[in-house]
Amino acid sequence: MKYKFLLFAILQFACFRLIAQKSYEWKEATSGGYTYKYVTNDPTKSRFYTLKNGLTVVLSQNAKAPVVEFKLAVRAGSNTDPKNATGLAHYLEHMLFKGTDKFGTLNYAKEKPLLDSIEILYEKYRQTADLLKRKEIYAKIDQVSGEASNYSIAGEYGKMMKSIGGKSSNAHTWNEETVYDEDFSSNATDQFLALQAERFRNPVFRLFHTELEAVYEEKNRGLDDDDRKIEEQTSAKLFPTHNYGQQTTIGTIAHLKNPSLVEIRKYYNKYYVPNNMLLVFAGDFVSDELIKKIDRSFAYMQPKPLELYNPAPEKPITKIEQVDVYGPSAERVKISFRGAAQSTSESKMLSLISGILFNGKAGLADINLNQQQKVQYADGGYQQMKDYGVFSLTAQPKKGQTLDQARALLLDQIALLKNGDFDESLIKATVANKKLDLLKESSQNRFRVNAIMREFILNRGVNWDNTLASLDAMASITKNEVVAFAKQFFLDNYIVTYKHQGADKSMVKVEKPQITPVKTNALATSEFAKALSLLPVKPILPKFLDYRKDLNFSKEGIANVITVQNTDNSLFSLTYRFDIGNWNLPLLNYAAQYLPFLGTEKFSAEEIKRQFYNIACTYSFNVGTENASITISGLQENFYQAVRLTEQVFAGCKADEQALTELKNAIFQERENSKSDKDYIQAGLKSYAQYGPKNPFNTNLSNDEIRSISSAQLLSQLHNFSKYKHIVTYFGPETMDVFTAGLRKLHYLPKEFLPEPVARKYSSVLTDTNEVYFVNYDMVQAEVSWLRNTEPSDPKLEAKIDLFNSYFGDGIESVVAQSIRESKGLAYSTEAFYLSPNKKGRLNVMTAYVGSQADKMNEAVKSMNELLADLPEIDQSFEVSKNNTLNGLETNRITGERIISAYFGDKRRGLDHDSRIDLYEGLKPLRFADIKTFHKEHVAGKSYKYCIIAAEKNVKLEDMQKFGRVTKLSLEEIFGY
Repeated sequence: MKYKFLLFAILQFACFRLIAQKSYEWKEATSGGYTYKYVTNDPTKSRFYTLKNGLTVVLSQNAKAPVVEFKLAVRAGSNTDPKNATGLAHYLEHMLFKGTDKFGTLNYAKEKPLLDSIEILYEKYRQTADLLKRKEIYAKIDQVSGEASNYSIAGEYGKMMKSIGGKSSNAHTWNEETVYDEDFSSNATDQFLALQAERFRNPVFRLFHTELEAVYEEKNRGLDDDDRKIEEQTSAKLFPTHNYGQQTTIGTIAHLKNPSLVEIRKYYNKYYVPNNMLLVFAGDFVSDELIKKIDRSFAYMQPKPLELYNPAPEKPITKIEQVDVYGPSAERVKISFRGAAQSTSESKMLSLISGILFNGKAGLADINLNQQQKVQYADGGYQQMKDYGVFSLTAQPKKGQTLDQARALLLDQIALLKNGDFDESLIKATVANKKLDLLKESSQNRFRVNAIMREFILNRGVNWDNTLASLDAMASITKNEVVAFAKQFFLDNYIVTYKHQGADKSMVKVEKPQITPVKTNALATSEFAKALSLLPVKPILPKFLDYRKDLNFSKEGIANVITVQNTDNSLFSLTYRFDIGNWNLPLLNYAAQYLPFLGTEKFSAEEIKRQFYNIACTYSFNVGTENASITISGLQENFYQAVRLTEQVFAGCKADEQALTELKNAIFQERENSKSDKDYIQAGLKSYAQYGPKNPFNTNLSNDEIRSISSAQLLSQLHNFSKYKHIVTYFGPETMDVFTAGLRKLHYLPKEFLPEPVARKYSSVLTDTNEVYFVNYDMVQAEVSWLRNTEPSDPKLEAKIDLFNSYFGDGIESVVAQSIRESKGLAYSTEAFYLSPNKKGRLNVMTAYVGSQADKMNEAVKSMNELLADLPEIDQSFEVSKNNTLNGLETNRITGERIISAYFGDKRRGLDHDSRIDLYEGLKPLRFADIKTFHKEHVAGKSYKYCIIAAEKNVKLEDMQKFGRVTKLSLEEIFGY
């Protein structure tokens, strides 16, 4: 008992050190002729500017790599959609990738009259009820759209972004926001600003009806997504008045089918104004220089009076209301409470309580439900929006358990909170772990722009000081305050959503209109794009790794040790890396699943979790097919406690027969749940196509074999695992000498390692005939994957493979996306890749994918097969792809712990040096002819396995037989049980 008290005191001291308060205050400064505000002790070091036209600009300087992350955010989303045109904000988001009167067009003067005609036709179509007349109008829209496409340049925006180093052009729309995401090379700032300023100056809504088809496909994907259905139907009950519940982001089917370009333009003019917009940059730049350029670029924007969505308050929920959702995935129950507005004391309390209940480690529900295996799985959290939040708890029932029983167990956790049945130290630990996460993430550009974007949407950026101080505010909350709040807040005032397995009889798909493929004019270039390409750019030289210099190599006992020193902060990550996995030891994965439920002589499993949580550290045991690892991470000051505790867990864990019985039952239930999960089924299909009937996916123990597993078998693997050969890697503040000296006291190493168990072998099957593997699944869409095993991996091919992928099937600007999505509107999601294995000696794989409405499947397959058979030559796209690939290597900086990962990745591929060196040199001389030859030799005229998942009632056997010999697979054949 004395030992436990001493350890608890140490843990508490460490916890309090981490959550020590700082002062967060707004300050004002002037530099480079511009005044800005900042918050003291801000880990993102952000400067907040407001330009003369009201545009908010936030700059967060970070010179670790020559790249910049960017977001443009507009405080308008589905909440501000007109009642008669839901989904409009989302439509507009898609259209803002189509260009302006200066780019995306060959001749705007000739294009504009046709676009005006299309706009008028859509208004007529929208106001017409007669089905025959609507069909005639749509045929006219299709005809005029085809004529207008003679002048449009599809995907030109994306090509320009790729030309300046962009890797992740994207956007999203949600309740109160539309956000555009970009990244670019820091030497292309002038080009980037010119492009973005032009993009929002006078957007032109061209190629509209094919983009609508992409949105329809997105809607259909949502109809196949049970989680989205749960979200939408629950929100409708939580918010009977507010648009959070009354208008979905994607819109209704009726409104999707009756779009108005006039309304979209009105929406753009109303909300896309500088006093309602944010530009946030994080990365390698000089703030004083960048703000001047931004001001010049966006000075044309003029502010307007703004009236944002201002709803009447929701009436309190005074009873329990039930929602029933049906679909093929596993059943579950969700309990949802309506939360408070952003930045209120109530919202802070709910955020804290979500961590007290569910933190993935030692929360009340984590321990009482997941750790004790009282349900199949439980989770929860608090989602904050501007006007309200949603506090939710979710559980999947275990086998033999009803949804009502799972619901009662979730409510029991609320009761514990209300009764004060938790230790007050959990509050401090929750805050400490949140601060640890902030320490880990605040150096990342993407985290910075995301955090500032959320702050702008929710608070217009004015509350950043309080947002940063919120964790300190949480730390001051007492247990009595939590209990008092819980008693007042958690009443019979929630929505309970039951997700049942079964057919959704309310499902109505978005019907497919007749569309003639439009021209993409991919060979063309606008004058704007030409001028942009001529702007001067200072080259960035690549920086590759020299593993002999960038890594520190040593030995401790018989184990090799590799370290990289962390000079940025006080975090560490220690890993024991093993070259054996589940293919060597078939029970190892089950042992890893058993471990979290086991205690030692001194501590129960629950106490072990709490101790790790209290010192803001964690450990994990990850088992792959051919590798396994034990990783311990957290604050360096708690290194010894964390490593010692982990070593005690592995060496001294004791059997718990009840936990093993429950684990086996959970595994059986998870197996059944996986059979109803579309993504798992598709993964199994691909494995079947690649390896045949006996493959890594379905080589599983039978249920009877699992029942016969004993604790002794699993404990033997856990107790003895560190006796197998492994390499120790460390990323942290200590030097090699200090680290190994500490490791010597903590980590047991035998005099010699145990012999490595022989691994199971799997051979890729020859793809010598076209075959179709089909699985019946209740869904609106049809998802088709192509797969072909090719030649053994060859480092000499890597440059061609990288460039081929970029040009052919990676991203919206690729040949595949431009043809199948942009030109023909056949799919929302489509891609194609030539994949290299991650281990020397394995076969390369050619794969492709398209997800479309079932009645478009034949057209989609035909279109993909045409591209697989003949690679179109688009000079500009090829050069853009090549330069983008080279740029990615020039600007990529592998630092910190990633150096260790890169080393082992290259080692598995048989290389003793940074593979990017060969890739960079191999890319430089490549021409389109090289990629054309690669396509001809490795892709065209080959046989493929088609993996199709769709509802049997929606696809025809005779259609699939045109692709190849059809084999309908059962779930037992795919999963092996």
